[in-house]
Amino acid sequence: MDFTEENFKKVCAEKLRLEIENRYLEQKLRAVLGKLFGSSSEKISPDQLALMFGEDSVAPESPEAEAEVEEVSPPRKKRNLKPRSERLPDNLPIEEIVIEPEEVLAEPEAFKRIGEEVVEELDVVPLKFFKRRIIRPKYVRIDDRTQPPVVAFAPKRIIDNSYASAGLLVSIVLAKYCDHLPLYRQAQIFKNRFGVNISRQTMGDWMYRLAQMLAMIYEAIRAEIRTENYLQIDETPVHYQNPGNGKCSQGYLWPYHAPGKAVFFEWHTRRASTCLDKTLNGFSGVVQSDGYTAYGSYLKRHPEADVELAACWAHARRKFHEAQNESPFAARMLQEIQELYKIEASLRDDPTNDRRAVRQKESLPILHRIGLQLQADQPKHRPQSQTGKAIDYTLRLWSKLLVYTEHTEVEIDNNLVENAIRPTAIGKKNWLFFGSADAGKTSAIFYTLTETCRKLDLNPDEYLRDIARQLPTMTNQTAKSFTPAAWRVSQASKQG
Repeated sequence: MDFTEENFKKVCAEKLRLEIENRYLEQKLRAVLGKLFGSSSEKISPDQLALMFGEDSVAPESPEAEAEVEEVSPPRKKRNLKPRSERLPDNLPIEEIVIEPEEVLAEPEAFKRIGEEVVEELDVVPLKFFKRRIIRPKYVRIDDRTQPPVVAFAPKRIIDNSYASAGLLVSIVLAKYCDHLPLYRQAQIFKNRFGVNISRQTMGDWMYRLAQMLAMIYEAIRAEIRTENYLQIDETPVHYQNPGNGKCSQGYLWPYHAPGKAVFFEWHTRRASTCLDKTLNGFSGVVQSDGYTAYGSYLKRHPEADVELAACWAHARRKFHEAQNESPFAARMLQEIQELYKIEASLRDDPTNDRRAVRQKESLPILHRIGLQLQADQPKHRPQSQTGKAIDYTLRLWSKLLVYTEHTEVEIDNNLVENAIRPTAIGKKNWLFFGSADAGKTSAIFYTLTETCRKLDLNPDEYLRDIARQLPTMTNQTAKSFTPAAWRVSQASKQG
């Protein structure tokens, strides 16, 4: 190629194009590696300060640099472990073992006890199977043998014509939905460790039939959350076996979180806005979610609904976190959002504060500053860049991102409902998929009960064992007295 001015310009242009493309690919690779191997805390690294303020603006060894790094990434505090007496519950049963000295056993009359040395250890009794034999003697009248025999009424069983007790059923439920053990693994454990042979198919049938009875409480929980004025909603994909095409299809668990009341899971094979109809029908208040368009579509189809949509700052922050290596502006936005979270942390530390008043006074000025910066910098970034996408996402939801400052009970983000999804995410790694579309409803019922217990600090074992014994006589009218929230109140009244 002749070295002419025109060819030289072409070479320079091609070099510039390759440099831009290489930089773009490096950013994508860094983002992918960060998602795979990076810390989930999404904290800003000290290296970002150089990008944010310029490499030469702050010397690495200067006191200013040390102060800024310390503010962004403070050193971890050492864990202060509680005393052992505080870590172990007071209500644990105590088994005492007294070990007498051999000299005392040989001559007990020659010694006088003056004290004792005590050592405590924590022990556990493993799972134990046993048969419970229920005997109902039959009687006849001695003086009148013509009358029919007398026998006590048989106790009602949870599952008719089944040998499964309430304790066994609850144990299987907790192992699968709290400890994430698939039914086939439980079957192996029962057989190999205890010699008890219960097939996976049998346990699956038990879970289905138990869920059908628990559906009364499940629907009572749905009615409970409708009476609240604030719900957090999300959706998480779960595969299920679809016999029609010989492969797995994708469905969704929709968790509804009413803080302090319940977590309600609903199963759908779709992700359409119509999935919200049944639970949100009759609800009045604030619904907080991510930027998924189904929530807006629901309001368009139901203009009469008294629902206000709030967005989640954690999702907006995540967008800028993904773009922080791309531009100084994204890193600066992370710093601004961090100030909002500092205000929320101070409100959690002092619950006596009026959250709405503090947010109006301290958070709104920061939010207005963020809004002005987003509008000013939006034209400077390509729409398809990570920073451009983060700005567009935040501005598109801007009015909904401000809603939390108007309500005392509304949180800054949707993290509470996302935390409720975590057990399902761990479970999916073990059981991989639901056995059928109907099995999704069964799992939604059990996740609703176990996760609500976790949110309310209830022992799911105690709760499920108690209500399981009362299931055979429970009705749709009495089920509302057995929701986790109602059960907690009744237990407190018994103890008080």
